[in-house]
Amino acid sequence: MSYMLLIVEPVGQRQTRTEAEGRDAYAQMVAFGEKLKERGLLVAVESLKSQTSAARLSVRNGKVSVIDGPFAEAKEMIGGFFLLSCQTRDEALAIAATCPAAQWCTVEVREIAPCFA
Repeated sequence: MSYMLLIVEPVGQRQTRTEAEGRDAYAQMVAFGEKLKERGLLVAVESLKSQTSAARLSVRNGKVSVIDGPFAEAKEMIGGFFLLSCQTRDEALAIAATCPAAQWCTVEVREIAPCFA
C-alpha cells in the first residue's frame, strides 16, 4: 500500500525563521528522507515553495478561473510530501511520528486510493 505524508504548516511560519534555522529544518527533513530511502520505503519526496507563488485553478461551465496566491483565507499550506510504500496504516503512522516536521507542523497521513473508494 502507498501512503502520503503531507507536511501541513502554518502560513507564514517559514518567514519567522532565520536562514540558518530554515536550512537546519530542511537538512533534518532531507536526512529523514534518506533514512526512508535506505529502508526501501520512500517512493517520492518533494518540498513545495510557499503559497505566494501558487495558483488555484478551476473550470466551471467551460470557464477557467485562476486565483494567484497567497490565499487570504488559508491558515495552513502543504509544505511538502513524502510518498511511502508501507504494509499498513500503523506503519505509516509510526513513520510520521518520527518525521522532524511533526515538531513544528502537522503531518497528515493519507492512503493512496482511487477517488471513488
